[in-house]
Amino acid sequence: MVNRNGLENRDLRGPVGSNPSLSAIMNTELKPWYVYIIECNDGTLYTGISNNVDKRLEKHTFDLGAKYTRKKGPFKLVYIEKYIDRSQASKREYQIKQLTREQKLKLVKG
Repeated sequence: MVNRNGLENRDLRGPVGSNPSLSAIMNTELKPWYVYIIECNDGTLYTGISNNVDKRLEKHTFDLGAKYTRKKGPFKLVYIEKYIDRSQASKREYQIKQLTREQKLKLVKG
């Protein structure tokens, strides 16, 4: 059966061992998520999240990242925190974005 997004719906009911796709999902490790702060070339600070910070910084560098960072490179990674999932990282990102610049600099300095 195909759903409205054009993807095949699969019945995932039953014992874990009986459905290889469910077994594969259950056995995959969750990738950690990171909250990061980069310093832009103009001295401003940008806070974001990613499960692959190196790749995300590369996107920022080539103006493929957030609109805010376009034309503000080169960038310097100044702070990073690791989280178990995207939800926790997003919550922390929101907290950091509520901080003043001075508070963020204090966080960066440790």
